[in-house]
Amino acid sequence: MKGKEILEELRLVFKGKTLDTLLPPLVFVFINRLYDLSTALVVALILGGLIFLMRVLRKESLWYALGGFFGVILASSFAFIASNANSYFLPGIIANGLIVLGSIISLLVGRPFAALLSHLTRNWPVEWFKREDVAPAYKEVTIFWALFFFVRVVVETYLFLTSTPEALAWAEIFLGIPVTIALLVITYLYGIWRLNRLNGPGVDEFIEGKEPRYKGQTRGF
Repeated sequence: MKGKEILEELRLVFKGKTLDTLLPPLVFVFINRLYDLSTALVVALILGGLIFLMRVLRKESLWYALGGFFGVILASSFAFIASNANSYFLPGIIANGLIVLGSIISLLVGRPFAALLSHLTRNWPVEWFKREDVAPAYKEVTIFWALFFFVRVVVETYLFLTSTPEALAWAEIFLGIPVTIALLVITYLYGIWRLNRLNGPGVDEFIEGKEPRYKGQTRGF
């Protein structure tokens, strides 16, 4: 039963999103190796435009479609300006660094990044996340995320400075989907366990105004 819950949670996060993440970097590296940087940039932009058009025609989230296409444009712009294929991956490294910085700032101001993302994704009441018997779980997960993305930035920065575009592409793929899946599974399992250890109300109990003793959060983090 728990496995089914985890699969549904992963579908919520990854539904329709892997195409934008995997295809453009792989195609860019492949074309760059066969031809040259200019050709690789043109092909990557065309591919990004086609994926964007596909999402629009399928009436998927316009914001996500624009985000994916903008990511390809930004990456291509970095590579074009620097005349360096490695620079195609620089925006991703910067984005991961910003996640680390944002996580740290969110902890310092007492509004954990993990709680903010959960609120935006699930639209659960902000007040629930602020409870003393709920907030520590999201704080601890945010610390874990900050450490994970810090390690990712260090690895990718090292490869950016010392390795080939191929190495960066494979690092982005491996540290992207597979490792992110593992991160989300660990987050989900730990989050549910921690919320129940804190003995606070589940979000449904909070919304219904239930009094202790609480059953606690049984699904969703």
